[in-house]
Amino acid sequence: MGLIYLLMLFIPNIVWAKNRPVGYEQYAGNENKFLMTLERIGEILVCICALVFSDFNIRKTYWAGWLVLSFLFMVLYEIYWIRYFRSEKSMKEFYRSLIGFKVPEASLPVITFFLLGIYGSNAPMLISAIILGIGHIEIHILHRNEVYGKRKRKLPFRILKWILAAFGIVIVLIFLFVIGNRNINFLRHYKLVQSGVDEADYLMLGGQEQYVQMRGMNTENPVIIYLHGGPSSPDAYTTYGFSDFLLDDYTFVAWDQRGCGRTYFHNLNDDSQNETASFSQALEDLDNLVDYALNRFGKDKVIILGHSYGTILGSEYVKLHPEKVSAYIGAAQVVSLEKMDIYSYEDALYKAKAEGDDTTELEEAFEAFRQDDSISNMMSLRHLTSKYHPVAVPDKATMLAVRSPYFGVDDFRWFLKQLGDIEDYWNLNRQLFEYTFDFDADARSKEYDMPVYFVSGSCDWICPVDSVQAYFEEISAVDKGMEIIDGCGHNLQYSSPEEFAATVREVLTTSR
Repeated sequence: MGLIYLLMLFIPNIVWAKNRPVGYEQYAGNENKFLMTLERIGEILVCICALVFSDFNIRKTYWAGWLVLSFLFMVLYEIYWIRYFRSEKSMKEFYRSLIGFKVPEASLPVITFFLLGIYGSNAPMLISAIILGIGHIEIHILHRNEVYGKRKRKLPFRILKWILAAFGIVIVLIFLFVIGNRNINFLRHYKLVQSGVDEADYLMLGGQEQYVQMRGMNTENPVIIYLHGGPSSPDAYTTYGFSDFLLDDYTFVAWDQRGCGRTYFHNLNDDSQNETASFSQALEDLDNLVDYALNRFGKDKVIILGHSYGTILGSEYVKLHPEKVSAYIGAAQVVSLEKMDIYSYEDALYKAKAEGDDTTELEEAFEAFRQDDSISNMMSLRHLTSKYHPVAVPDKATMLAVRSPYFGVDDFRWFLKQLGDIEDYWNLNRQLFEYTFDFDADARSKEYDMPVYFVSGSCDWICPVDSVQAYFEEISAVDKGMEIIDGCGHNLQYSSPEEFAATVREVLTTSR
C-alpha cells in the first residue's frame, strides 16, 4: 500500500512539472529555507516509511477503517490534480480550495500518510507526516496568501479557528503518544524474545478456538500458565507489565478463557450467549491448554499461576491433575467471595462507626446483598466499603493497556462490554458467575500434591489477607508459603509489577 500511495503522489507531480502555473518560479524563489528543509526531510522520511514497513498493507483488522479513510483522502488528492490539469493552470487555480481544504495539494497527502500511520500503528510514519506537514503545508499557505491576499477574519472566527487547531494538536499528540509507546514496547519485546517465543494464536481447546499468547526468552525454560480473574476479565494484553521480569527464566502463557475477550468475539457466530462457558468446560479447556504446552515445549509439568477467579480455576485444576503441575501460585486467592465480602463489610462498618460516620447506607447495602447476592448488589456494597479500605499503591493496569503492543480492537470491545449494563454482563457469563459466588474453598479438599504459594496485597479487601491466611494454614502441600506485598490491593500484579514478578520468581526458586 505504501508503494501504491507513493505512485499516486508522484505521478501527478511529475505531470505537474511540465504544467506549472504561470509565475510559479517567482513565488518559489521566496520560500522559507527552514520550512523547505523540513519539507525535504519529511518527504524523504515518508517515502522510506512507506516502502520499508509492511504495517500499511491490507489485512483483516478492525483498524481497516483508517486505511479506507486515508485512501479516500488520496482519491481527493487525485481529484484535485484532475481539476487543475483541466483548468487554465494559473496560480489561482493551483491554490483553489477543494471542499474546504485551502491548500489541497499540500494538506491532502499529509493527512493521507498520517491516517496511514494510524492504520499501521506506526509511530515513524506519524512523525514523518507531521514533519512533512509543518514544512509542506506552511510553504503553500504562505504562497496562497501571496496569491489571494491574506484576509483578516473576525475575532469569533479566529477564536474558533484556534480552538479547532488546539483540539487537532491534542488529538495528534494522543495518537503519537499511544502508538509511540506501543511501538517502543513492541521493539523492546521483540529484542527480549527474538531467540525464544513470542506468539499469539487461536488454539483449539475443548472444541473451540481460543486466544493464547506465549512469550519467553528460551523455550527450554519452565512454563507458567497464567489464569486471569473475573470470571471473564481477560488481561493478556497487560500481562507484559509483570511477565517481562520473568521471561529470562520462564516461558509465560496467557489465555483469554472461553466466553470472554478475544475468544468470545472469535466465536461470536457459534456461541454468542456463552452456552458452553461452564466451569466444568473451563477445566477441560485448561487441561487441553496444559497438554498443548507440555507437548509444544517438551515438558513433563507446568506451573499454574492464577489471579482472583483464576485461583478458583487453578486450585481446582491442580488437585484434579497433580501429575501435570510442578507448582501452584494463587495471587489474591479466593476462599469464599460471600465470606470475604462479609468480612470486608464488618471491617468497614467498624471503621465507619469509629469515625462517627452515618452507616445507614452501608448497612442497607449489606442487607440488600444478604437478601440477593446479585452482582449489582455486590458491586454496590464494595463501592461503599472501599471508602474505608484505601489502596496505598495504585493499579497501573490502565496505563499498561494504553502502552501495550498487544492491545487490540477486540480487547477494547470487551472492555466496553464490561462497562455496559452490569446485569447483561452477568447474564452473558451467568454459569461462571454463579459457580464463583457459590465457591467455598473451605468445603473442598485442602490436600495439594505439589508446592503451593499464595501472594496477596496487604490492602486487598476483595480477597482479604486474613481470610487467605486462615485458609493457607489449613491446607497441606508438598511445600507451601504465603507472601504479602505491602500497599497493594486486589490487582497486585499491576500495582507493583516488578515486585510481584520478583516474589513469583523467589517462591518458585525455593520450590526447586
